[in-house]
Amino acid sequence: MTTALDVLGNAKYVLLTTFRKDGRAVPTPVWAVRIGDELRVWTVRDTGKVKRIRRSGRVQLAPCSVRGTPRGASIEAIARLLPDSESPAVLSAISAKYGPMGRFTNMMSRFTDGTRAVIGITVP
Repeated sequence: MTTALDVLGNAKYVLLTTFRKDGRAVPTPVWAVRIGDELRVWTVRDTGKVKRIRRSGRVQLAPCSVRGTPRGASIEAIARLLPDSESPAVLSAISAKYGPMGRFTNMMSRFTDGTRAVIGITVP
């Protein structure tokens, strides 16, 4: 039986939708990797999605295209910021899943210490 976490973990891109204070949705296509029972996203620390997740962990997820066109049903999930110590595992998983572009991202991460955040997303 395939679960929503399986589908999202295998999707090349995931539409991560966060919500502003006024409730407006802000969808963003992201790379996501599955580690255990969570999806993980590695992103720039001062982005709007990180700020919105800090305020409220409510998010929606759906498989999508590189441009953010949904390719499946959206589901509710809970996101949280993880400690920087989680970055190596996420970068390793990104390298494995996304091939040369993932390895390039991993290599470039050496120049971005302190400016990146890891998001852990739990799918109910």
